[in-house]
Amino acid sequence: MTDDDLLVELLRYRPDAASAAQLASSLGHRYPDVDAGGLTTRTLVEALDEVWERGWQPADVAHAARREATTGSVPLVVALIGAHARRTDAERRAPETWVGQLRELGALGDGDGAVVAAWQRSGRRSPAEAWRIVLQLLGVLRGAARIDVLVPPPSRWVAARTQPAGPPAPGDDRALRRIRGLLAKAESTEFAEEAEALTAKAQELMTRHAVDVALLAPDAPPAGDVATRRVHVGDPYVRAKMQVLAAVAEANDVRLVWYQGIGIANLVGARADLDAVELLFTSLLLQVAQALAAAERRDGRRSASRTFRRAFLLGYGQRIGERLQTARREATTAAAEESGLDLLPVLRNRREAVDAAVTELFPKVRASRSRASVDAGGWYAGRSAAERADVGSRHSPLT
Repeated sequence: MTDDDLLVELLRYRPDAASAAQLASSLGHRYPDVDAGGLTTRTLVEALDEVWERGWQPADVAHAARREATTGSVPLVVALIGAHARRTDAERRAPETWVGQLRELGALGDGDGAVVAAWQRSGRRSPAEAWRIVLQLLGVLRGAARIDVLVPPPSRWVAARTQPAGPPAPGDDRALRRIRGLLAKAESTEFAEEAEALTAKAQELMTRHAVDVALLAPDAPPAGDVATRRVHVGDPYVRAKMQVLAAVAEANDVRLVWYQGIGIANLVGARADLDAVELLFTSLLLQVAQALAAAERRDGRRSASRTFRRAFLLGYGQRIGERLQTARREATTAAAEESGLDLLPVLRNRREAVDAAVTELFPKVRASRSRASVDAGGWYAGRSAAERADVGSRHSPLT
């Protein structure tokens, strides 16, 4: 067996993190050119083909690489997704949801065909380090579980769309970009006061654009307006964070189906409702992190225990859900009085359209509840913090 044949055989395996680390050193000595002849790039791109057929989308793969491999694998997987997009002419052929994810990842445009070699050079990685990351990523791709196919994979794309997917339209999307930009700045700043100011401004824009629309829209969306969206939730405390997301989703007539173990949630609802849920959840994650840090300072803790932090998030999520439900009832009543219309049939039609879509997309879904015990101090501290969270419109104060 030649060296090339041996390498081909090695790349057929699905290494875990431990075996990848063990193999990397010996491979680095034997194959210092990690992408000789483009073999490693081709292997990884072919692994992407298999992942798409299992229901994964570009943003899902980037999330899995960040969560299960290493941060060094993220630029590599984005470059590989870009190479795959060029090979399949995704910008012209892929569904707009797919193209939007490629755009957000920065995976559109030109790129080096020898992806792995270019990535190794740009990061100045040693052969052993490069092999370790490559093998870990290969293990993530080959080990990806089968999930529901919500967007057609490349094998089902037509020759070309009537019109290529363009950049987001002006108007409402401009407001969404402003909100996302404010939240991104709030998450990146090291100064609590600045983060609070940015979050408050984002919350004001978010409420005006999304939450009020979701609660006060007088017309039920047609079935064709019901859409899906995936939200990626990172470690730690994924289950507790999912409870916060579920509380926000339920208050906005959005259904949530999540995959345990991979930190991916599927949201199903009207498009405006999905925008409201995603943006409000992002803001609340930032706010709960700040509230938890403040609770630790008040108690003189350098760092709370994992059980306290998890319980804090669960208590926070429950109380946020209660406040949002109260806000929804009050806003619906106010809207009905102002318009003189009975909104209950409208809301019922919206829910029925969403429920029908969930049944069609997720026929095997089943409800589940967490029965694990929680730290009582963390639970009540989280509920108390939720009382102070900014979730409502200035036009309809929460109680």
